[in-house]
Amino acid sequence: MRSDVATLPGSPERPNEDWVAAALSPSGCGGTVVLLDGVTPPAGDDGCVHTVPWFTAHLGGALTELSASRPDMPLSEILSRAIRRTADAHRDTCDLSHVRTPQATVVLARWDAASVEHLVLSDSALLLEAPDGTVRAVLDDRLDRVPDEVRRSLAATDRLRNREGGFFTAAADPAVAARAVTGTTPRARVRSLAALSDGASRWVELFGAGDWAACLGVLRAEGATGLLRRVRALETADTEAGGTHRWKRHDDATAVHVELGPPEGISPPPAR
Repeated sequence: MRSDVATLPGSPERPNEDWVAAALSPSGCGGTVVLLDGVTPPAGDDGCVHTVPWFTAHLGGALTELSASRPDMPLSEILSRAIRRTADAHRDTCDLSHVRTPQATVVLARWDAASVEHLVLSDSALLLEAPDGTVRAVLDDRLDRVPDEVRRSLAATDRLRNREGGFFTAAADPAVAARAVTGTTPRARVRSLAALSDGASRWVELFGAGDWAACLGVLRAEGATGLLRRVRALETADTEAGGTHRWKRHDDATAVHVELGPPEGISPPPAR
Protein backbone atom coordinates (compact mmCIF):
# COMPACT_ATOMS: atom_id res chain seq x y z
CA MET A 1 0.00 0.00 0.00
CA ARG A 2 1.37 3.43 -0.92
CA SER A 3 0.12 6.98 -1.33
CA ASP A 4 1.16 9.93 -3.49
CA VAL A 5 0.03 13.51 -2.84
CA ALA A 6 0.60 16.84 -4.60
CA THR A 7 -0.94 20.29 -4.25
CA LEU A 8 -0.39 23.65 -5.98
CA PRO A 9 -1.78 27.08 -5.12
CA GLY A 10 -3.77 28.87 -7.78
CA SER A 11 -1.61 31.95 -7.35
CA PRO A 12 1.73 32.55 -5.58
CA GLU A 13 0.18 35.70 -4.07
CA ARG A 14 -2.55 33.78 -2.24
CA PRO A 15 -2.40 30.91 0.26
CA ASN A 16 -3.50 27.48 -0.91
CA GLU A 17 -7.00 26.84 0.47
CA ASP A 18 -6.99 23.11 -0.33
CA TRP A 19 -6.13 20.66 2.46
CA VAL A 20 -5.22 16.99 2.12
CA ALA A 21 -4.13 14.07 4.31
CA ALA A 22 -3.51 10.39 3.65
CA ALA A 23 -3.06 8.22 6.73
CA LEU A 24 -2.14 4.55 6.36
CA SER A 25 -2.50 2.12 9.27
CA PRO A 26 0.69 0.46 10.57
CA SER A 27 -0.81 -2.95 9.73
CA GLY A 28 -0.94 -1.99 6.05
CA CYS A 29 -4.56 -3.11 5.58
CA GLY A 30 -6.37 0.14 6.37
CA GLY A 31 -6.24 3.89 6.11
CA THR A 32 -8.07 7.10 5.36
CA VAL A 33 -7.89 9.96 2.85
CA VAL A 34 -9.25 13.45 3.49
CA LEU A 35 -9.34 16.19 0.84
CA LEU A 36 -10.92 19.62 1.33
CA ASP A 37 -11.24 22.50 -1.13
CA GLY A 38 -11.85 25.74 0.73
CA VAL A 39 -14.42 28.14 -0.72
CA THR A 40 -12.92 31.56 -1.40
CA PRO A 41 -15.22 34.40 -0.22
CA PRO A 42 -15.14 38.01 -1.42
CA ALA A 43 -12.41 39.83 0.51
CA GLY A 44 -13.46 40.54 4.08
CA ASP A 45 -17.04 39.42 3.53
CA ASP A 46 -17.60 36.16 5.41
CA GLY A 47 -18.28 37.24 8.99
CA CYS A 48 -15.17 35.43 10.25
CA VAL A 49 -11.89 36.69 11.68
CA HIS A 50 -10.10 33.55 10.49
CA THR A 51 -8.78 32.60 7.07
CA VAL A 52 -10.09 29.80 4.88
CA PRO A 53 -6.81 27.84 5.39
CA TRP A 54 -7.43 28.07 9.16
CA PHE A 55 -10.86 26.55 8.64
CA THR A 56 -9.72 23.74 6.30
CA ALA A 57 -6.83 22.85 8.61
CA HIS A 58 -9.15 22.56 11.61
CA LEU A 59 -11.84 20.64 9.75
CA GLY A 60 -9.34 18.40 7.98
CA GLY A 61 -7.50 17.61 11.19
CA ALA A 62 -10.75 16.68 12.93
CA LEU A 63 -11.84 14.47 10.01
CA THR A 64 -8.51 12.66 9.95
CA GLU A 65 -8.44 12.05 13.69
CA LEU A 66 -12.05 10.90 13.93
CA SER A 67 -11.97 8.65 10.87
CA ALA A 68 -8.89 6.89 12.26
CA SER A 69 -9.93 6.72 15.92
CA ARG A 70 -13.61 5.85 15.45
CA PRO A 71 -13.83 2.95 12.97
CA ASP A 72 -17.28 2.19 14.41
CA MET A 73 -18.66 5.57 13.35
CA PRO A 74 -20.17 6.15 9.87
CA LEU A 75 -18.43 8.77 7.74
CA SER A 76 -21.50 11.02 7.76
CA GLU A 77 -21.40 11.10 11.56
CA ILE A 78 -17.67 11.77 11.46
CA LEU A 79 -18.25 14.75 9.16
CA SER A 80 -21.05 16.02 11.41
CA ARG A 81 -18.85 15.84 14.51
CA ALA A 82 -15.88 17.43 12.72
CA ILE A 83 -18.03 20.34 11.55
CA ARG A 84 -19.37 20.84 15.07
CA ARG A 85 -15.86 20.68 16.57
CA THR A 86 -14.58 23.25 14.09
CA ALA A 87 -17.57 25.54 14.62
CA ASP A 88 -17.04 25.39 18.38
CA ALA A 89 -13.47 26.59 17.86
CA HIS A 90 -14.64 29.96 16.51
CA ARG A 91 -18.31 30.49 17.29
CA ASP A 92 -17.42 32.98 20.08
CA THR A 93 -15.47 35.24 17.72
CA CYS A 94 -17.25 34.86 14.37
CA ASP A 95 -20.70 35.09 12.81
CA LEU A 96 -21.28 31.48 11.84
CA SER A 97 -24.74 32.34 10.50
CA HIS A 98 -23.18 34.33 7.64
CA VAL A 99 -23.97 32.64 4.32
CA ARG A 100 -20.29 32.77 3.37
CA THR A 101 -18.85 31.68 6.72
CA PRO A 102 -15.69 29.63 5.94
CA GLN A 103 -16.63 26.39 4.19
CA ALA A 104 -15.20 23.64 2.03
CA THR A 105 -15.95 20.74 -0.25
CA VAL A 106 -15.17 17.33 1.26
CA VAL A 107 -13.85 13.99 0.03
CA LEU A 108 -13.45 11.37 2.73
CA ALA A 109 -12.49 7.73 2.14
CA ARG A 110 -11.70 5.03 4.69
CA TRP A 111 -10.84 1.38 4.17
CA ASP A 112 -9.92 -1.79 6.00
CA ALA A 113 -9.51 -5.42 4.95
CA ALA A 114 -13.24 -5.79 4.31
CA SER A 115 -14.55 -2.58 2.73
CA VAL A 116 -13.94 0.90 1.36
CA GLU A 117 -16.26 3.64 2.65
CA HIS A 118 -16.66 6.98 0.89
CA LEU A 119 -18.23 10.40 1.37
CA VAL A 120 -18.30 13.28 -1.12
CA LEU A 121 -19.81 16.72 -0.53
CA SER A 122 -19.83 19.34 -3.31
CA ASP A 123 -17.62 19.44 -6.38
CA SER A 124 -14.42 17.59 -5.49
CA ALA A 125 -14.13 14.06 -6.92
CA LEU A 126 -13.33 10.55 -5.69
CA LEU A 127 -12.21 7.82 -8.09
CA LEU A 128 -12.48 4.12 -7.24
CA GLU A 129 -10.53 1.73 -9.48
CA ALA A 130 -11.58 -1.91 -9.71
CA PRO A 131 -9.04 -4.75 -10.14
CA ASP A 132 -9.92 -4.94 -13.86
CA GLY A 133 -9.05 -1.25 -14.34
CA THR A 134 -12.63 0.03 -14.46
CA VAL A 135 -12.89 3.43 -12.77
CA ARG A 136 -15.99 4.75 -11.02
CA ALA A 137 -16.22 8.45 -10.25
CA VAL A 138 -18.14 9.34 -7.08
CA LEU A 139 -19.46 12.86 -7.59
CA ASP A 140 -21.85 15.30 -5.95
CA ASP A 141 -23.19 17.12 -9.02
CA ARG A 142 -25.63 19.52 -7.35
CA LEU A 143 -23.42 22.55 -7.96
CA ASP A 144 -23.07 21.54 -11.63
CA ARG A 145 -26.85 21.64 -11.92
CA VAL A 146 -26.93 25.33 -10.98
CA PRO A 147 -27.29 27.31 -14.24
CA ASP A 148 -24.21 29.25 -15.38
CA GLU A 149 -26.10 32.54 -15.33
CA VAL A 150 -26.91 31.96 -11.66
CA ARG A 151 -23.34 31.00 -10.77
CA ARG A 152 -22.07 34.23 -12.33
CA SER A 153 -24.06 36.17 -9.71
CA LEU A 154 -22.72 36.02 -6.15
CA ALA A 155 -26.07 37.01 -4.65
CA ALA A 156 -27.95 34.38 -6.69
CA THR A 157 -25.42 31.72 -5.78
CA ASP A 158 -25.68 32.61 -2.09
CA ARG A 159 -29.43 32.03 -2.22
CA LEU A 160 -28.73 28.41 -3.23
CA ARG A 161 -25.78 27.80 -0.89
CA ASN A 162 -26.63 25.11 1.66
CA ARG A 163 -30.29 25.28 0.66
CA GLU A 164 -32.76 22.75 -0.68
CA GLY A 165 -32.75 22.87 -4.46
CA GLY A 166 -29.21 24.25 -4.42
CA PHE A 167 -25.90 22.77 -3.28
CA PHE A 168 -24.18 21.94 0.01
CA THR A 169 -20.74 22.47 1.54
CA ALA A 170 -19.22 21.82 4.96
CA ALA A 171 -19.56 25.10 6.85
CA ALA A 172 -20.93 25.50 10.40
CA ASP A 173 -24.07 23.35 10.35
CA PRO A 174 -23.41 19.69 11.28
CA ALA A 175 -26.73 18.67 9.68
CA VAL A 176 -25.22 19.19 6.22
CA ALA A 177 -23.38 15.87 6.64
CA ALA A 178 -26.65 14.09 5.91
CA ARG A 179 -26.59 15.66 2.41
CA ALA A 180 -23.30 14.07 1.41
CA VAL A 181 -22.99 11.32 -1.20
CA THR A 182 -21.98 8.19 0.72
CA GLY A 183 -21.49 4.49 0.09
CA THR A 184 -19.48 1.36 0.78
CA THR A 185 -17.66 -0.93 -1.67
CA PRO A 186 -16.22 -4.37 -0.86
CA ARG A 187 -12.46 -4.08 -0.47
CA ALA A 188 -11.93 -6.83 -3.05
CA ARG A 189 -13.47 -4.54 -5.69
CA VAL A 190 -11.09 -1.60 -5.15
CA ARG A 191 -7.48 -1.71 -6.35
CA SER A 192 -6.75 1.98 -5.92
CA LEU A 193 -8.49 5.26 -5.20
CA ALA A 194 -7.86 8.93 -5.89
CA ALA A 195 -9.27 12.21 -4.59
CA LEU A 196 -9.15 15.42 -6.65
CA SER A 197 -10.10 18.99 -5.87
CA ASP A 198 -11.87 20.70 -8.75
CA GLY A 199 -8.64 22.45 -9.68
CA ALA A 200 -7.14 19.03 -10.45
CA SER A 201 -10.27 17.46 -11.95
CA ARG A 202 -10.20 20.20 -14.61
CA TRP A 203 -8.10 17.76 -16.69
CA VAL A 204 -11.31 15.76 -17.22
CA GLU A 205 -14.21 18.06 -16.42
CA LEU A 206 -13.09 21.34 -17.99
CA PHE A 207 -10.55 20.50 -20.67
CA GLY A 208 -11.73 17.01 -21.62
CA ALA A 209 -8.15 15.73 -21.96
CA GLY A 210 -9.33 12.23 -21.05
CA ASP A 211 -11.93 10.32 -19.07
CA TRP A 212 -11.68 9.31 -15.42
CA ALA A 213 -9.90 6.06 -16.24
CA ALA A 214 -7.29 7.97 -18.25
CA CYS A 215 -6.92 10.43 -15.36
CA LEU A 216 -6.17 7.61 -12.96
CA GLY A 217 -3.73 6.23 -15.52
CA VAL A 218 -1.86 9.55 -15.46
CA LEU A 219 -1.74 9.42 -11.66
CA ARG A 220 -0.28 5.92 -11.78
CA ALA A 221 2.27 6.66 -14.50
CA GLU A 222 3.29 10.23 -13.66
CA GLY A 223 2.20 10.67 -10.05
CA ALA A 224 0.03 13.38 -8.57
CA THR A 225 2.59 16.01 -9.51
CA GLY A 226 2.44 14.86 -13.13
CA LEU A 227 -1.33 15.33 -13.27
CA LEU A 228 -1.10 18.83 -11.83
CA ARG A 229 1.62 19.75 -14.32
CA ARG A 230 -0.68 18.64 -17.13
CA VAL A 231 -3.51 20.78 -15.76
CA ARG A 232 -1.28 23.85 -15.55
CA ALA A 233 -0.05 23.29 -19.11
CA LEU A 234 -3.65 23.14 -20.36
CA GLU A 235 -4.55 26.29 -18.44
CA THR A 236 -1.56 28.14 -19.89
CA ALA A 237 -2.41 27.05 -23.43
CA ASP A 238 -6.03 28.10 -22.88
CA THR A 239 -4.91 31.54 -21.65
CA GLU A 240 -2.80 32.01 -24.76
CA ALA A 241 -5.84 31.07 -26.86
CA GLY A 242 -8.03 33.68 -25.18
CA GLY A 243 -9.19 31.86 -22.06
CA THR A 244 -12.38 30.51 -23.55
CA HIS A 245 -12.70 27.50 -21.22
CA ARG A 246 -13.03 29.11 -17.80
CA TRP A 247 -13.45 32.22 -15.70
CA LYS A 248 -10.48 31.58 -13.37
CA ARG A 249 -7.02 31.10 -14.96
CA HIS A 250 -5.66 28.86 -12.21
CA ASP A 251 -7.27 27.31 -9.17
CA ASP A 252 -5.78 25.60 -6.14
CA ALA A 253 -5.21 22.05 -7.34
CA THR A 254 -4.73 18.94 -5.20
CA ALA A 255 -4.55 15.24 -6.03
CA VAL A 256 -3.96 12.17 -3.88
CA HIS A 257 -3.63 8.63 -5.22
CA VAL A 258 -3.54 5.53 -3.02
CA GLU A 259 -2.60 2.09 -4.32
CA LEU A 260 -4.38 -0.29 -1.97
CA GLY A 261 -2.91 -3.48 -3.39
CA PRO A 262 -4.66 -6.84 -3.09
CA PRO A 263 -6.93 -7.37 -0.07
CA GLU A 264 -5.56 -9.38 2.82
CA GLY A 265 -5.49 -13.04 1.95
CA ILE A 266 -5.81 -12.46 -1.81
CA SER A 267 -2.75 -12.83 -4.00
CA PRO A 268 -2.18 -10.34 -6.84
CA PRO A 269 -2.71 -11.65 -10.38
CA PRO A 270 0.40 -13.08 -12.08
CA ALA A 271 2.43 -10.71 -14.23
CA ARG A 272 1.86 -11.00 -17.97
